[in-house]
Amino acid sequence: MLRLALIAVSLLAGVAQAQDLDALKADTRKNALPVLPKVVGMMQETVAAKGPVEAIPVCKEKAPQLLREQAARTGWDMRRVSLKTRNPERGTPDVWEARQLADFNIRAAAGEKVETLEAGEIVTENGKQVYRYIRAIPVGDVCLTCHGQADRIDAGLKSQLARSYPHDQAFGYEKGMIRGALTVKRPL
Repeated sequence: MLRLALIAVSLLAGVAQAQDLDALKADTRKNALPVLPKVVGMMQETVAAKGPVEAIPVCKEKAPQLLREQAARTGWDMRRVSLKTRNPERGTPDVWEARQLADFNIRAAAGEKVETLEAGEIVTENGKQVYRYIRAIPVGDVCLTCHGQADRIDAGLKSQLARSYPHDQAFGYEKGMIRGALTVKRPL
């Protein structure tokens, strides 16, 4: 009888933890994801009004600024990462993020829609529990101007990208591929 009671308590604890994870994921989505359409909108407006060379600072400076502002409001760490970085100082994934991005690639190859790929879990870092969340960023039309096949990128734009990002690896994408991810680390 005691054994059945322990099993029941364990099952209930698992259900409660799953509900907590669902709540954390929903809250993280609500507070972190609105940054992404803002970045895409800024990129589209800048490319249309001034051209792609003038849009480089949007990705390089304004997008990280939007993430810093949202991080300041929430108290969370937020950034964009990729397995093919344009800016290695900012965009190189840690081990957890790289594992998730690799899993996203497998899931996308198996037919999952890139725009739905996400993961979240509670992990212990430096003796403290944190909630890690990551959401794939799909390549859209505006992204292809700078992140598409290298032989299709305008020579002047390619030259400016090389000056802005001397260690650039972020090209060769097609629409709908995984460009990278928005990643969040929030203390519990």
